Amino acid sequence: MKKRVSCRAIIIENDKVFVIFRRKVKDNAVYEYYALPGGGKEENETLEETVIREIKEEFSIDIKILGYLGKDEKDNTITHFFHCERINGEFKLGGPELKRNNPNNYYEITCVDIKDIYNINTYYPHIIEKAYKREYEKRWYKCLLMKL
Repeated sequence: MKKRVSCRAIIIENDKVFVIFRRKVKDNAVYEYYALPGGGKEENETLEETVIREIKEEFSIDIKILGYLGKDEKDNTITHFFHCERINGEFKLGGPELKRNNPNNYYEITCVDIKDIYNINTYYPHIIEKAYKREYEKRWYKCLLMKL
């Protein structure tokens, strides 16, 4: 079985990281967490192209990649992480997230102070910390050229 490949961006401005606050209501239970923006790689797309496209769709901004932070591989998925900076635009929810946004499946762009990343319900706080400290993988450029 082929693994789903996705890319996530860590965007930090003024010691705050931009994330998507998520609230899902299912079977009378409420799940709330903070997600890093990004999504799935399309065929014949590089990892760099994926993260740039996904952030444009979700956050309505243009970004520049500052460094590659590594990957997380599970049974069915491979997630790549990039430290990025906004180069143009204002943060505004867009793409499929905007279309699916409703009280039971809620998306909101928000920012969290770096000092609080280990105190919120989010995946990968250690990756956010790596971005803040600019601890990039030494061979990140090779990853950007990969076509999986």
